[in-house]
Amino acid sequence: MLTPNRVKKQINKLVSNLVENGLIDDQNFAFQRTARNGHKEITFKGAEHIHKALRNKPYKEIYQHLADNCAYNAKMLDGALLQMMYIFDGDTLQRHRLAFFSAPHLEEFQNNPDIYLEDEIYADVVAKNIVSFPLRFDYDIRNQGLTHPKSHLSLGQYKDCRIPVSAPLTPFWFVDFILRNFYHTASSQYAAGLPARGQGFPETINSKEQDMIHVIVPS
Repeated sequence: MLTPNRVKKQINKLVSNLVENGLIDDQNFAFQRTARNGHKEITFKGAEHIHKALRNKPYKEIYQHLADNCAYNAKMLDGALLQMMYIFDGDTLQRHRLAFFSAPHLEEFQNNPDIYLEDEIYADVVAKNIVSFPLRFDYDIRNQGLTHPKSHLSLGQYKDCRIPVSAPLTPFWFVDFILRNFYHTASSQYAAGLPARGQGFPETINSKEQDMIHVIVPS
């Protein structure tokens, strides 16, 4: 069973792995605390700034508020921010928020690619026509129905963008997804060096959601 403590340890192992591989510029390790209602929260220093940042603002302002207040588990070399937060009732997962905020200033890097060509990550990843947008995997045990699946993927801060996902994501699958889709290069497959994926969460997708386009989390 994936307990709160195991989830916290998995996050910190993954962050340490990103540090060892030179992929991140700054980090905040996860810690566990108990909320007033007795729920166990896996969070990080700076997480209290997230809700304030997500008010109706231009994306550059949202990103800058998060970056200025170190509201992330990891800040990638290209400036992208990773956030991993879980809430448990005992050992039962209630909610998670796994977010990726790409850096809006990547366009500046692309306008001056020669500066970054000495670094393989920048040469193969940053020197492209990239449109900055956030994505988020959310899970909430209270959600029901096609309009708000329990586990879903949101793209670009669109309020009603909720693509069904077959199960909650572990920290491993979130980081694996980010590395494979945004940081793999022709010669560097960073996800291959991640710590063992371990146990996953049970499926939560229902039959109606399976009849739609959806994301499958490997078991």
